[in-house]
Amino acid sequence: MIGFMAKPELVASEAVRDEWLRRVQAEYTSAAMTQNFTLWLMQIAASPDLIRSGLRIAWDEMVHARLSHKTYVAAGGNKAPELLRERLALRRNEAEPLEIEVMRVTLNTYCIGETVAVPLFKTLRESCTIPVARRALDRILRDEVRHRAFGWTTLEWLLEGPMAAELRVVAAQALPRFFYKIQMSYGAALKHLATMPAQDRAWGLMPPAEYHAIVERTLTRDWLPRFGAVGIDAQAAWDESRRVAPTG
Repeated sequence: MIGFMAKPELVASEAVRDEWLRRVQAEYTSAAMTQNFTLWLMQIAASPDLIRSGLRIAWDEMVHARLSHKTYVAAGGNKAPELLRERLALRRNEAEPLEIEVMRVTLNTYCIGETVAVPLFKTLRESCTIPVARRALDRILRDEVRHRAFGWTTLEWLLEGPMAAELRVVAAQALPRFFYKIQMSYGAALKHLATMPAQDRAWGLMPPAEYHAIVERTLTRDWLPRFGAVGIDAQAAWDESRRVAPTG
């Protein structure tokens, strides 16, 4: 359980403890958001298979939170997660059809966020040698592959529906902003920071420059071909994200 305490397995830095506590908080947030998103899928009469996958993902994220907390405690951490309750639910514009909000979350959280998560966690895992952290990353990486697939399957389902034309316009308008956000979240402003102590890497961390490089590679390896397969011009959206910092 989350409250379980243990002696540190090995010496860990404050950076290690901060990062694994942040991951606990992030996994709680992801679980809550996915549960909320799955309710939205129910409300728009999505495929039962999609709904079942969404519910499974929400529980996966709670398992990730538990494993991340176990790693945090092993690193000497003793703080409780601090969750911002206002971020534990999706917000929607009641003036718009719910399908539009579902499209935006699908693009931002799953097609972008969960897709880049796969190579990110794969790279974190490669240098991770602390057993408790490695076990957490093993499980997280395995699940993220399925979470990525959920996003692209949901996108395909949306684009096969009666609102497909309108949702394509939403994608064209929103993708530059979402690409900008992922670049800012994963080290674009700190890409000059390329070094990190070996012991921090052993605990499953990596420097901002490597996060930034993985985002850049994901564009060519995943986003361009995957969006292209459903007729969405990700290159134009990426180029626009580089020209102007979108708002909102």
